[in-house]
Amino acid sequence: MEISNKVSKVNTEPLISIVVPAYNIEAYLPRCLDSIMSQTYQNIEIVLVDDGSTDLSGQIADDYSVQYPGKFQVLHLENGGVTQARLTGIAAANGEWIGFVDGDDVIEPDMYRRLLKNAQQYGADISHCGYQTIVNEGERVHYFYNTGRLVQQDRISGLKDLLSGSFVEPGLCNKLFHKTLFHSLLHSGAMDCSLRYNEDLLMNYLLFSETDTAVYEDFCPYHYLVRKDSATRVDLKVNDRKMLDPVKVWEWILQHKEPELESIIWRKYLVRCYEAYVALFHRKDLKNEIQQLKSILLNNRDKWALLQQREKIKLRLALTSPKMFRSIYWLYEKTLQKKIYE
Repeated sequence: MEISNKVSKVNTEPLISIVVPAYNIEAYLPRCLDSIMSQTYQNIEIVLVDDGSTDLSGQIADDYSVQYPGKFQVLHLENGGVTQARLTGIAAANGEWIGFVDGDDVIEPDMYRRLLKNAQQYGADISHCGYQTIVNEGERVHYFYNTGRLVQQDRISGLKDLLSGSFVEPGLCNKLFHKTLFHSLLHSGAMDCSLRYNEDLLMNYLLFSETDTAVYEDFCPYHYLVRKDSATRVDLKVNDRKMLDPVKVWEWILQHKEPELESIIWRKYLVRCYEAYVALFHRKDLKNEIQQLKSILLNNRDKWALLQQREKIKLRLALTSPKMFRSIYWLYEKTLQKKIYE
């Protein structure tokens, strides 16, 4: 896939291209687009990728392009998933900088001005921030993490912070990337467009691997609006893709790891493997996948030392009594984890 050669001239107000994938979100898309058009930073273009919508999402996109001439590119595709939609949008983007907004979320007016200011001030190719989840139209709000801290990152520390997940979340939509970072990504074939889960982490890993400098400011201008029919929440009950896709992503990262990051990658990989094993062990149609997961865990006992103590306990319980572990895991999700995202 070729990347557009149209890049704005380097100046104090370079063009920012905001890629917005949209699939059957007619009820939410206008609010999203209005929030982007309300940005205090005005030198933007919106690359809206209609991913084969069967509702009015595509028509809404066309209407906005007429209402705001010169601000929109609208691309209508056959349904290929969010990764393919984003890659297509990236390749079409004209801006020197690229950001992402999901078509059912909203952003605060000063988000991109502030991210760009940080990038320019600290000479960074990636400028990122926190976000907040808005549950039931504001019934609950959860911040990730809104501490106000500002951190400069080199290549390894940026990747470490991303992979550890301690304060840098793996999403794409709270980040601004210099367009040059995408050249390798678009031509490497590393992005598996069939992934439905953890695809953000993989793309972030590829992009952070390309930069020498990133800057993170922990404010939360991105509003992740949680709704029951969203693509990520519709599969609340664990299914094979929800568990196996993250294993595939971490396996790829493990195969392309930096030596300085080996311990954290192995730890995350083993955790994803035992979580998937426990969630799917009862599935008769996935016998090969289940056996493969078990073999990975047993054949890498030398790596168990990298796990935290509570993770070691979970792993041993997963292998010796997966039914008991599964019951405990689901109790945790119902009482704690779901409260954050629902």
